[in-house]
Amino acid sequence: MICPYCQHEETKVLETRETTDVETRRRRECQKCLKRFTTHERVEQKPIFVIKRGDNRELFDREKIVKGLMNSCQKRPISITDIENLSKQIEDKIRISGDEEIKSSKIGKLVMTRLKKLDKVAYIRFASIYRDFADIEDFKEEVLKLKK
Repeated sequence: MICPYCQHEETKVLETRETTDVETRRRRECQKCLKRFTTHERVEQKPIFVIKRGDNRELFDREKIVKGLMNSCQKRPISITDIENLSKQIEDKIRISGDEEIKSSKIGKLVMTRLKKLDKVAYIRFASIYRDFADIEDFKEEVLKLKK
């Protein structure tokens, strides 16, 4: 690691901490000028492409899942932590599959499966947009499925 102060190439690691599943924080000291600095190492993940309706492709963005969940869970007793955990579970499942491409419909199904267990009202809200409910009958059918 190159020192950001004097550009010397030799540094010593003083402390290492795992900050997240994919990031490590290291406190370093330059062997020449003795100044200290922090680095963050991240696991480089391969990109995943989402195949949208109409076969358009875009990069997977977990924040889109979080936004959809936040809209569905608005005014429900669901914490931000629950939403973050749910979106992380979905991303982990996608990454574990090893696929480089995934259909947006499959992501929607993954969200709905987990959301149904978390909160049924939020599930209905999400389903109404994801499945593009046309009228009250679509809502009634989905609620009846939940009761089974």
